[in-house]
Amino acid sequence: MLAMNYRGPYRVRAQHKPDPVIEHPGDAIVRVTRSCICGSDLHLYHGMVPDTRVGHTFGHEFIGIVEDVGAGVQNLKVGDRVLVPFNIFCGSCFFCQKELYGNCHNMNAESTAVGSIYGYSHTAGGYDGGQAEYVRVPMADVGPMVIPDDIVDDDAVLLTDALPTGYQAAEMGDIQEGDTVVVFGAGPVGIFAAKSAWLFGAGRVIVVDEVEYRLEFVKNYAQCEVVNFKDVGDMALHIKKMTDWLGADVCIDAVGGDAAGSMAQTLTGRLMKMQAGAATVLHWCINSVRKGGNVSIVGVYGPTFNMVPMGNALNKGITMRMNQASVKRHLPRLIEHIRAGHIDPKQIITHRVPLEEVADAYHIFSSKLDNCIKPILIPPRAHEIRAVKASATI
Repeated sequence: MLAMNYRGPYRVRAQHKPDPVIEHPGDAIVRVTRSCICGSDLHLYHGMVPDTRVGHTFGHEFIGIVEDVGAGVQNLKVGDRVLVPFNIFCGSCFFCQKELYGNCHNMNAESTAVGSIYGYSHTAGGYDGGQAEYVRVPMADVGPMVIPDDIVDDDAVLLTDALPTGYQAAEMGDIQEGDTVVVFGAGPVGIFAAKSAWLFGAGRVIVVDEVEYRLEFVKNYAQCEVVNFKDVGDMALHIKKMTDWLGADVCIDAVGGDAAGSMAQTLTGRLMKMQAGAATVLHWCINSVRKGGNVSIVGVYGPTFNMVPMGNALNKGITMRMNQASVKRHLPRLIEHIRAGHIDPKQIITHRVPLEEVADAYHIFSSKLDNCIKPILIPPRAHEIRAVKASATI
């Protein structure tokens, strides 16, 4: 099969690999019809996450058609159109029972640090991802969801990560009616976090970024105010000026370790790797939120250390919540929002790129070229139609 292949920082290519096979009775093989490049993939692409191995296939946002199932699979059949949450989870451990699917304790040898994720570094289990023609899906009775007939592919693929993560970012902010919410980052997750903030009752939403076309997009898509941090001297002071000198009720970090905006943080976190990514936005969140306010973190940082102003957080009485999104928990409600017209995920897709051109797609997305908001990859076999033999009882 054709698959994205990681060759080292800033080096990816489309390359042929062996087709995945059923390794366990609970596995399924899915023929990928859509996969996305996520901002989290760029952390891998930039060499920010430890134990990202040469030869690995990225891609934790994908949908497809079930091609084969293991003997133990009961909830899926060949031919089903499925979306696959980016979390790989068992469904039965202590954390899964609490619907903390991003914290599953059974699917990753390093589960005390992180759950399992398709196509991420080997700290997240080392499972190959969906930027390929085919992918092996473990625990196929637990993770995948058959896509309802009225949900189109372009919406479904954004339900695998980007939309649920933005939605959970707003949820973890514990937004109360009328709250002022500041979202740092106008990438796909930040865009969805801003849109979702209104669904939770926000009275004012402000998005901060440095790229003008992204700010213009989120301003129109999420009906929010925008701030270009390049035009601001002191971010916390600026937010306080905008909020009667109190600070925002909720601040959301939708950026993570690749953040720009501080030369010291960039040097220590991104270039010298003395900490697990630039903690610029963590500082902005802690210093911009009001006393007693909430900080929600969904931006990705590499394990295990960052320089964070915990004294400020303590003295201000801030509540901080963070996690990988538990995608499957949010799917029923998000599908309701899509059906009701409250949110149209597919509007953020700006680029559709053949899998064969994956290196160009990463370059465009990483370098913010051609007004790119969200690229999706189309594998060569995405549009194949295969006859499914129906079994008959005589």
